[in-house]
Amino acid sequence: MFKELYLKSIKLAGHKNSKSFLGFFSFIESFIFPIPPDVLIIPMTIAKKQEWLKIALIATIGSVLGACLGYFIGYVFFNEIGIKIFELYGVDNTSFLKDKVSSEGGVIAWITLLAIAGFTPVPFKLLTITSGFVNFNIIYFILISTITRGSRFFIIAFLIGNFGPTMKKIIEKRLLSISILISLSVIIIAYLVYKFLLNFSN
Repeated sequence: MFKELYLKSIKLAGHKNSKSFLGFFSFIESFIFPIPPDVLIIPMTIAKKQEWLKIALIATIGSVLGACLGYFIGYVFFNEIGIKIFELYGVDNTSFLKDKVSSEGGVIAWITLLAIAGFTPVPFKLLTITSGFVNFNIIYFILISTITRGSRFFIIAFLIGNFGPTMKKIIEKRLLSISILISLSVIIIAYLVYKFLLNFSN
């Protein structure tokens, strides 16, 4: 099923309404859809190199809005909808999450998970829903989601838009490694910002 969705997503990249499709898929990918927006971003940017900035921006806005809906689902409808989405991805144990976030260092741990999920193949949707379920700070949530998803999409679109199809192969092979390095950078920055805000509030 996922392979068929993947192939259909690639075909949509050449459609005249591809930007609308990109915004829509970026939106639903943040809380349920299994195919990442990269599948549309890469071929769209190859076809329209001069529009790489707009393509990345559409994907980022759609993804963050979808993340907010995922947060809302977790916050209000976790038992009715959230658990069903978790089961779709083979996750059936969520009882430990609230205790984990409320424990000492839980905020930093959750920021770390959000940063990693925002960049890597870890299902971002599971973190957006769970963030609402555990009542994670909404400001931190939106900030980290915007930074990680935006950075990922802008980096991919920039590389494809400026270096063409040859960069496509490199990105597809090295995306995980690059994502991990960038995620670590974001985690360090997020930790420093968190400590600063914590000290400032005291």
